[in-house]
Amino acid sequence: MSRRHDPEDVFPSLAQLIALRGAARGLQLDAHQLALSVHSGGYRSVYRGRGLEFDEVRVYQPGDEVRDIDWRVTARRGTVHTKLYREERERPVQLLVDLNPGMLFGSRRLKSAQALHAAALLAWAAEQAGDRLGGVVVAADGHVARRARPRRTAVLALLKALVELQPRVVRPPASGVLTEGLKRLVYTAHPGSLIPVISDFQHLDAESERHLRRLREHADLLLVWVFDPLEAEPPPPGRYRLGVPGQLLDLDSRATATLWRQRFSAQRTALEQLAARLGCPLLQLATDAQAARVLGAGLVRRRRTAA
Repeated sequence: MSRRHDPEDVFPSLAQLIALRGAARGLQLDAHQLALSVHSGGYRSVYRGRGLEFDEVRVYQPGDEVRDIDWRVTARRGTVHTKLYREERERPVQLLVDLNPGMLFGSRRLKSAQALHAAALLAWAAEQAGDRLGGVVVAADGHVARRARPRRTAVLALLKALVELQPRVVRPPASGVLTEGLKRLVYTAHPGSLIPVISDFQHLDAESERHLRRLREHADLLLVWVFDPLEAEPPPPGRYRLGVPGQLLDLDSRATATLWRQRFSAQRTALEQLAARLGCPLLQLATDAQAARVLGAGLVRRRRTAA
């Protein structure tokens, strides 16, 4: 059970996250739809593409949408005018990364390190797609919020916050970390945003779900569940020291192992049901998996469908 961690598996550096830019080229954040993981079934996004923004007003023509008539201009000019829209070139991508103390755990790569890798890949994919990037990074020591901005400087600012706030010392769990991050996004996320939420979801509660529901009303959600294989399948009976700097684990009976598996299965089922209620994807990212591969399988290009 004890294996030597590569430094990148423990506390990723800013240079290492920057180096993931090339690996992000295969991720399609500009897709018109997101594919759900095989565990959650399909869904339809509430937004088409990147959405529409106002362009100009012109005289109404047969076939124009009646609901797009600009009544103020019509009343002022005495002739029916309609609004024209164009597809937005930049869509906000707002990342929420949960770096609560419980993420400082892992038998392969730390959950916090895997979360940083996933966030960096999504951030670079947004930059390469021409989207605006921002988000909230939450941890026991505080949080950092970044407004959605274009270009590489937005990515670097977010990556810097990730590196600075990643947990480094084992401490008691902080149950309100994820909830506070979601609450902040409710009031700051731009309508039409794509909001990937990266967390181990250990402290998901009714308040968290309420915030997720409010976000889903005007944005596309993507839940990225980070977990360690050891959380799913316990090791053989014995005493183990895990984590950084280490936690003592005493696994002494078959009954304990059964409860262990049941607890993980219950969390998986709860998250799948939550994703189904929200109508959003759930990507399951183990710490021994290649983050780019898992994200690439969950983000696919689809043709735009008629409303």
